[in-house]
Parts: sequence; C-alpha cells; structure tokens
Amino acid sequence: MFNIEEEITKLPSKPGVYIMRDKDDNIIYVGKAVSLKNRVTQYFRKNNKTERIKKMVSLIDHFEYIVVDNEAEALILECNLIKKNRPKFNVLLKDDKTYPYIKIDVKSDFPTVTFTRRIVNDGSKYFGPYANPGSCKEMIDFIKEKYQIRQCRVLKTRIRPCLNYHIKRCLAPCMGNVNQQEYRKQINEIIDLLDGKTDKILKELQNKMDIASKNLDYEKAAELRDRKNAIERVSAKQKVSNISENNIDVIGMYKSELEVCIEVFFVRGSKMIGREHYFFNELKDMEDKEILSGFIKQYYMDNLNIPNKIMLREELEDKKVIEKWLSNESGKKVELKSPKKGEKLRFVEMAEMNSKVTLENKEKDRSEILLELKEVLKLDKLPRKIETYDISNISGEYMVAAMCVMQDGVIKKNLSRRFRIKTVYGQDDPKCMEEVITRRLKHSIDKPNGGFGSLPDVIFADGGITQIRATKRAIEKYNLNIPVFGMVKNDKHQTRALMNENREELKISDNLKNTITRFQDVVHDTAITYHRSLREKEMTKSELDEIQGIGETKKRLLLTHFGSVEKIKKATKEELQQVKGINEKIANEIWNMWH
Repeated sequence: MFNIEEEITKLPSKPGVYIMRDKDDNIIYVGKAVSLKNRVTQYFRKNNKTERIKKMVSLIDHFEYIVVDNEAEALILECNLIKKNRPKFNVLLKDDKTYPYIKIDVKSDFPTVTFTRRIVNDGSKYFGPYANPGSCKEMIDFIKEKYQIRQCRVLKTRIRPCLNYHIKRCLAPCMGNVNQQEYRKQINEIIDLLDGKTDKILKELQNKMDIASKNLDYEKAAELRDRKNAIERVSAKQKVSNISENNIDVIGMYKSELEVCIEVFFVRGSKMIGREHYFFNELKDMEDKEILSGFIKQYYMDNLNIPNKIMLREELEDKKVIEKWLSNESGKKVELKSPKKGEKLRFVEMAEMNSKVTLENKEKDRSEILLELKEVLKLDKLPRKIETYDISNISGEYMVAAMCVMQDGVIKKNLSRRFRIKTVYGQDDPKCMEEVITRRLKHSIDKPNGGFGSLPDVIFADGGITQIRATKRAIEKYNLNIPVFGMVKNDKHQTRALMNENREELKISDNLKNTITRFQDVVHDTAITYHRSLREKEMTKSELDEIQGIGETKKRLLLTHFGSVEKIKKATKEELQQVKGINEKIANEIWNMWH
C-alpha cells in the first residue's frame, strides 16, 4: 500500500516532474519542480491552500516522479505529459483550433500563394496565424488581384495559357512567358508585404512609377499607381500601434467568478493580423502567474510559428526556463516581456480589456438565456441545471440512452452520462425514457454527493407529449416537483419550440432556439456514439474471445493473417505459430478449441 508520508521522505532534491494519481490510478495533476522534494512536500504541508488545491490533495491516492537533469527538461516533459493525459487539475487548452496561414512555396521555380491550416517543415514560408479565416483569404485574394502569379496547383507546359493570363492575373510561366528571376521579383515583393515591410515596397513602386512616366509608358505607370494605392489601404487597415517589433504575441487575461478568459493578439510587422480567445473553468482561485504559465506552455507546444516576443502583464516565476525552451524550439531568441509603461503596456491593457469584454458578453448571453427560460417556462427560480435525454437503438437492438447537462446556460459535456437499457425489451422509447430517468433520479436521492450531483431544476424531453408523459411518470415515483418540457423540432431537426405538458408550444427567441438545438445535438451525438460503439464491439466478437491467452491484439493478428475464423479453425499448430505472438502454448489452446 502506498504511504504518502513515507514516500515524501524518499523524494530527491533534484529537478523533475511529479505525477499525482487518484485511487483509480487516473492522473489528476502533472507539475514540474526544481526540487521535487520541496515542491511535492508543499502540497501536503502547506496550510493556506486554495479550495482547488485542497480538493486536488483530497483526491491524491499516490504519486510518482521522474528525475531529469535540469528544469528545461522538466518543462518539456511536463508539457508532453499534460498534452497526453489531460489531467483535470491542470490548465487545459480544450480548443484545438488550427489557425489559417498564408503559404508561399519559395523552393518552387515559380512559387504560389495559398491558404493552409497546416505548417510543415518543407522549406516554404508561412505567414500568420490569422485568427479569422476570412481575413486570411481576403489577403490572398488581394495578392492574386494585384500580382500576376500562377494560381494552378500543378505547373504543366501548356499549348495555350489559361484565362488568368488573359485578364492579367498570371504571367503564364507554363508558356515560358516569364523567367524565374522576373517572376521571383513579384514573390519577394509579396513576402515583404506579408512581413509588413510596406515602406520599402511603396518606395520601390514610386521609383518604378516615375521611370514609367518618364518613358511615357502611362499604362504601366497607372498600373503601378493602383498597386501602390491598394497596398497603402491594406497597410492602413491593419496598423494598430507604433510597436516596432515585427513578430509579437500579446496576452491578456480576465477572471470572473465562473471562468477565466485569455485573449491572444497576433501582431506581425506592427499590424494586428488576428486574435483568439480561450475560456477556462474552475480556475478562479489559481494565481494569475500559474494560469498564464500553464497556458503559454500548452499554447506554444508544437507551434511552429513562435513569435520573437510574448508580452503579458505578469512576470512569470519560470520565465527564464520558458524563454530557453521556446528559443530552442523556434531556433531564435524568444523573450517574455512584462511592460511597465508606454505603448507596449497600453497594448497589454488592450488585450486585457478585450478578454474582459469577451467574457462579460459570454456571461451576459448566458444570463439572458436563463432569464428568458424562467419567463417563458413560468418557473419560480432560474433553471440553473437543465438535463436532457435521448434514446438510441435499431429495431430494439443495443438499446442505450444518453443524458446531457446544461449548467448556468453552458452545455457541460463532462457531465454527460450513458445508460444501457435493462428492463425494456423491444422498441419502446417512452418506456426506455421512464427507466433511464427513474435510475438517474435514484442516483441523486441515494447519493446526493455522487457522480450525478444535485437534481435538475428542469428536464427537457427530446420529443413531444409522449416523452413528456414518460418523464413525468418517472418523476412522480419519487414525489418530486421537477418541471418537464418537450423540445419540438422542425423538418431540419432544429428546435422549433418548447412544449409544455398541455401540448402548448411556447415561443422562444432565435438565440434560445440555437442553444437548445446545440443541446439536442450533443445528447443525440452522445447516444448515437455509445450505441455505435456497443454495436461494433458486438460485431467484432468471435469464438476466439473464448480462448485463454487471446486478447484484442492477438485476435486482430490472427484474423489479418488467416482472413477468417473458419480458416483459423482449419490451420495446423505449426501454421498458427507463424503468427506473431502465438507461441506453442497458445497455438495448442487454439487448436484444442475445435479439435
């Protein structure tokens, strides 16, 4: 048995990573330390713990640790373990968005400019990230309109040029109309444009314009003038500050009672090219420095577009080691800056203000949803916890149900639950609904602090009056007073209205319709996924499952090698042993199964 007090005394005073586990051996927290002994001991000795740390420590059943040579190695290992295991008490990036970039395949003889969400080490130049795909595509459209570059995916020799050549959108390298050096001049100008070096471009265009005018080539001069004016407009549209750095990210954070919002501004060449925000629950009692440190480590891990500077309000405790790690990852010097005055501080404040506005707007939307529900449903109190259920089966086979929860206007996927139908035989969705809700209510009545938590304020039945009545029957078994409403769909499977037990359809706003439609989609997807997994599991069962020593891996290898169970039955012991992992003992077990 693991004795925490005894194991603490064995901890080394060396850098490393510690891994906290609960009684089910689940990883609940991963951290790094300069001294494992000092850091881990703090969790079990420190008196002024936050509520979050108290809760985590109460769940720790045992821990393990990995010793490394230095703090930088500990940081990398910590990031990898968090990414792989996603422990519930670490700061977790739940949004795995891939950002748009502009790609120029500079190694090509005649490069193209394309939209991509994937960065690879192929020698190409990438510009971004653009948080808004629309602005990324708008810039690409601008480049294709003002520069005569090829737009075909594959460059092939042609008998005649395509339409882009005739409308002066391409120089037709496929016809040999332009050499690589002349074409490359355009590409270099586009790279300068995307790098924010517009002053250099404008100066060169002005010189070319003057030369064309002197040579009385007014058509060429007009073309250059139009391009110059267009670049000036794009430059003015993007410029947001007089910060001189070419490549910086600005991070702002705001905390409310319910959530934390982190806003990231992408500034490239003194121009803001996009922004993104992230929300985190249950971090309000964590220190700002700890939240930002955890966010930065996850956000920039595996990110090939690491900026030269990251600006934020707080001076992080592990600033030096993070800077060293990011510098090694990007192959250039990366700094974390906490400006105290001037334009740079104003920019951090702008990011913080935007994170506040973003979070307040989100919470305002939730409040409006709850207030509207209270009014429309004529409830005595705000419906802070709403549950909905869905049944899934095929002709009464593999019958399952799913439960999803909306807490304070937010759909909480982590509170979803799945059920296998136990007492209903044949296809009878209302009886299945009654069984599931009866079981769910019993959970909270028997164990108020259990996995299902408190009873719901309202239940939404996925359907009309039949499902409402089935739900009411389950509630009445325990003499509870939980309001029930049906979610009525239109022909496009979107929520049309809510229905009460008198079959009256209650009109709701479009915002609420969208929220309830998402709620229905989540519970439906949960039920379908569970049903499909059970069905697939049943379909992959075979007589091989009854043989001792045969697991999923060996079963797959056998079926791959022989093609079917029938051919395995006919195989000799020697033929069976030709399969990887099948030794003489297991071969005998398989052969004896049918002989």
